[in-house]
Amino acid sequence: MIVAHDIHKHFGGFHAVDGASIEIAEGSITGLIGPNGAGKSTLFNVIAGVLPPTSGTVTMQGEDITGLPPHELFHKGLLRTFQIAHEFASMTVRENLMMVPSGQAGETLWNTWFNRGRIAREERALAKKAEDVLEFLTIDHLADERAGNLSGGQKKLLELGRTMMVDARVVFLDEVGAGVNRTLLNTIGDAIVRLNRERGYTFCLIEHDMDFIARLCDPVIVMAEGKVLAKGPADHIMENEAVIEAYLGTGLKNTVTAG
Repeated sequence: MIVAHDIHKHFGGFHAVDGASIEIAEGSITGLIGPNGAGKSTLFNVIAGVLPPTSGTVTMQGEDITGLPPHELFHKGLLRTFQIAHEFASMTVRENLMMVPSGQAGETLWNTWFNRGRIAREERALAKKAEDVLEFLTIDHLADERAGNLSGGQKKLLELGRTMMVDARVVFLDEVGAGVNRTLLNTIGDAIVRLNRERGYTFCLIEHDMDFIARLCDPVIVMAEGKVLAKGPADHIMENEAVIEAYLGTGLKNTVTAG
């Protein structure tokens, strides 16, 4: 699905990503881990068009998408969420979902004057889809709640719901577990697995919770100092001495226990 080849991203003399290459297979849930400052989020940003690479290429199913802006990648089905959720706080949860699809009839002044019937039909269809998404994510009871009032975990579920409003093909999730309690994290994990198995979504996620990574992801890619250090099944990664050393001697076993 995604091939990022020999990606470099420099900020002045600092090499945030230094020749990293990763492949994300279609239909997989790929984990991306590494110590803080390893270059994980920067690599995500390059793939998702938030940052242009200094050098290197990104392809999506063989098509060169290097440097394409996020709105163009959005139309190709590539979406990226952020560690801090970006909801429209004053709008309801339902409204946050309904505004995601682009090209809605109500966005043009002409249609608001002369094509109100089309707008009404679209809004009914979007409202129905939003209800289905909320039910899938088990947060339908929050449909009319202002998004700004949600907990951190509920906001992460809302972000996941946004990807469902446009039937995304590949979704990059940045620290989906940050600030989320264990119960909601399990709910998020269940939703990711169901989207992967039932709807064919491809996922790549950055996460520090190794229990969560081990439960969901195969393969797991490890970055350190801007480079790819290792790749493989989660249990092999947790036994890899180079990976353990990259975590400053704390070891992934301790990370799992503390997680």
